[in-house]
Amino acid sequence: MARFNYRLQGVLNLRLQQEEQAKSDFSEAARELNEQLAILEDLQQRKNGVIKEGYDLRNAPAMDVRGIINNNYDEKLMDVLIQNQQRNLERYEARYEMARIKLGRAVQERKMQERLRERAFEEFVAEEKEAEFKEMDERTSFTYTKRPGN
Repeated sequence: MARFNYRLQGVLNLRLQQEEQAKSDFSEAARELNEQLAILEDLQQRKNGVIKEGYDLRNAPAMDVRGIINNNYDEKLMDVLIQNQQRNLERYEARYEMARIKLGRAVQERKMQERLRERAFEEFVAEEKEAEFKEMDERTSFTYTKRPGN
């Protein structure tokens, strides 16, 4: 039996490499997005701490005006930091989404190439079977015609 040689194997190998690169990019984008989410969560927890501190300052028996003013400033600063982090998060979500789409396309292209390879292999097997049957038929007819008495 002849050896199967897929003529587009280079393209399939390229698609496999592209898929691996897309997986790597997707993984990196997911990691970065998770880091940004953790930063936002940390900022929100810090803001909650500032709010609780402000509540404690306002309910203290002796009022600390300077502490309350600083606490209000800290709370507004945390609001600004959270807004900035939410904008950062939106950018990272967009990168993540682009990487996800790119990965989906790479997987789809690789699967398409694999299907083409499978079809080519099936055609190759069918051609080999046909050639084998043809050879067997020729042998049989040759043997039959060369028999003595015919």
